[in-house]
Amino acid sequence: MSLKLGDIAPDFEQDSTLGNLRFHEWLGDSWGVLFSHPADFTPVCTTELGLTAKLKDEFAKRGVKAIALSVDPAESHHRWIDDINETQQTQVNFPIIADADRKVSDLYDLIHPNASDTLTVRSLFVIDPQKKVRLTITYPASTGRNFHEILRVIDSLQLTDSHKVATPGNWQQGDDVVIVPSLKDEDEIKRRFPKGYRAVKPYLRLTPQPDR
Repeated sequence: MSLKLGDIAPDFEQDSTLGNLRFHEWLGDSWGVLFSHPADFTPVCTTELGLTAKLKDEFAKRGVKAIALSVDPAESHHRWIDDINETQQTQVNFPIIADADRKVSDLYDLIHPNASDTLTVRSLFVIDPQKKVRLTITYPASTGRNFHEILRVIDSLQLTDSHKVATPGNWQQGDDVVIVPSLKDEDEIKRRFPKGYRAVKPYLRLTPQPDR
């Protein structure tokens, strides 16, 4: 199964470092970041899980829950967490799914035979409160994920869900945004964007971020 943007993220029940976990129930009304790792005790992933733990407050203020996955059992995860806490000077504060039977890996298409027949690739999914997949990224084993970019995308998704705007390349919180081309009524534009806008081209209209 290859998940596409807008698909409902598959629900599952699986063992984890929090015990038995039902994914949709655990997510509740929150946004979610589900990210997979090839195996426990791998160096790049150790740094990633440490960084995710350190970003707990940043995720929380956006209403986001983080959850990781590896094909090793929960007992191994707990021993790995000890290493993560020690080497990354943090405390892992989110669950790690134990996917020894590859059930979740199959649901989320995390086994890529050209990379490995047994280990999960390093994929990441952003899932909204309606359980829809809003972002998918798959990284090579040699390259650590940029979680500040994940936060940036979540900021963009949450902003553009609430306002008729899109965010330009390299956008950060507080930068100008783009009025969507489908919005053409000038009265509505004035109502939605009282700070005005700058038309670089008829299809490229920049306006200050509306929730700032």
